[in-house]
Amino acid sequence: MYILKVMCFYTKQTKQATELENRFRAKVDDMAVFRTTDYYNGFTYPKTPVITNSKPEIIQHLNWGLIPSWAKDESFRQNTLNARIETLTEKPSFRDVVHNRCLVIADGFYEWQWLTASGSRKQKYLITLPDNGLIAFAGLYSNWTNKQTGEILQTYTIITTEANPFMSEIHNHGKRMPFILKPEQEPAWLRGVNVEAEQDIELVAIPETPQPLLFF
Repeated sequence: MYILKVMCFYTKQTKQATELENRFRAKVDDMAVFRTTDYYNGFTYPKTPVITNSKPEIIQHLNWGLIPSWAKDESFRQNTLNARIETLTEKPSFRDVVHNRCLVIADGFYEWQWLTASGSRKQKYLITLPDNGLIAFAGLYSNWTNKQTGEILQTYTIITTEANPFMSEIHNHGKRMPFILKPEQEPAWLRGVNVEAEQDIELVAIPETPQPLLFF
């Protein structure tokens, strides 16, 4: 048994399809899959809206939790919901797909602030942009084939970076945050340009009713 430090494992996407299409100038490829939700739990490996560099004109739905092509089974993805930007080219899970870039679409994410040194008490926060607008997280994606069934799963990971001063106060234990791209950075990220994480991203933290943290 091991404990995962909370990073970006819980998000939300409450905007309608037309809002995503207008913001990202791309079309939702399958409206039957599209849905809005106040709470994505990464550990359920949900399908969420993503734009890949192979098909930047469409909004696809990929499963959260990257499965490398060489993984034996789907259980691998419990370790790859996030990828640290500092070690992408070092980790076997990610180094083969560093050029498979994507935008992970959301309009908020959740973090827990430790209220005690041990983490026995925590405060849950919803983090959004000041205008509650859509967010694009930097991500990587992979295609994995189930050798028993032949099914192909498209999966992704959200890249994390060192927390900026604002998020260091919220995520005061791990001091990490998702790599949030500014709109002007999004095309460059998809083209393969190495962009810097912006420390001046303006965010809003909304306290919510505390909930117990999940341990794995």
